[in-house]
Amino acid sequence: MRCEDRKNNDILLEVRNLKVHIKLDEGILKAVDGVSFPIKRGKTMGLVGESGCGKSLTSKAIISINPDICQTTGEVLFYDSEKNEIINLLELEKDSAEIRDIRGKKISMIFQEPMTAFSPLHTIGNQIMENILIHKMKNKKEAKEVAINMLKRVGIADAEKRINQYPHEFSGGMRQRAMIAMALSCNPDLLIADEPTTALDVTIQAQVLELMNQLQKEYEMAILFITHNLGVIAEICDEVAVMYLGEIVERASVKELFRNPRHPYTKGLIKSIPKMGRKKERLYSIEGNVPLPLDLPPACHFYERCEYRMDGICNKQKVPEIQLSEDHMVKCFLYNNYDNIKQDNYIKQETEAADV
Repeated sequence: MRCEDRKNNDILLEVRNLKVHIKLDEGILKAVDGVSFPIKRGKTMGLVGESGCGKSLTSKAIISINPDICQTTGEVLFYDSEKNEIINLLELEKDSAEIRDIRGKKISMIFQEPMTAFSPLHTIGNQIMENILIHKMKNKKEAKEVAINMLKRVGIADAEKRINQYPHEFSGGMRQRAMIAMALSCNPDLLIADEPTTALDVTIQAQVLELMNQLQKEYEMAILFITHNLGVIAEICDEVAVMYLGEIVERASVKELFRNPRHPYTKGLIKSIPKMGRKKERLYSIEGNVPLPLDLPPACHFYERCEYRMDGICNKQKVPEIQLSEDHMVKCFLYNNYDNIKQDNYIKQETEAADV
């Protein structure tokens, strides 16, 4: 498909009805169940939700690195400006030359834990250079110069020495910076950052976020930023998709989401953010736990934990997507035109979103 055929030239990658199902002896585990969202060029899309909601499986499905036990369907449309065509990444074989030409070069990924993502048997320099030699150039001396320059760009002092060291000789923050250097070594169009600041203290976290902002502006790349921290989402993202139990339950611009959250789950996440200046009080938490996505009935999966649930409606049918505005989508029966559904009580109970 030629790039001229698509409706929106700003969209770099579009996920459509992505499903990742895992067959178990107990039944089918629907880890990702019909996820759709666009990622615009030069913008940051945030994917937020509790642990176990399917965020990481979604990100890995984009570049086809999930285990073979995962059955993936849907579409991941990548707009390749170099070839001037639209490519459905899910149609490519996992180990084919086509997907390997994209993975690491045009779409790179920062993994959750850099200590396990890096090989302990090879130096940091060798691992960064490997990506450069595969996708960018064949000269090892030039590749080493590029790797040293990238380490300097991400703020690692004495890069000429550090490039010959092993991952265990780096601190947590330095390993994360080295992981960013490796991901950006080939100037990708899209960077997938899977909770890149989770294991870092707040000072290093702020430095990493600022670094990613700077590099995004410099390289004009798009970012898919995955986290469970709404504070980080507010800091770095342009748009945000809220994920719960394998589904996107709300999607909007980051300003709209924080000013006017609509889904009860989104409201609960925002209410749980600690706020400076408040009197000492117990932090808000959403009651219950994320259920196992195993043979779930066609109903709202947030039903058991929702304080606004409606018996006979929310637990009896699959929730449709409701388009509240051009850039705001929610999956909740409270916004559907069903008979006997009244939003008055819900609206009265709404709390103002946190100022971010």
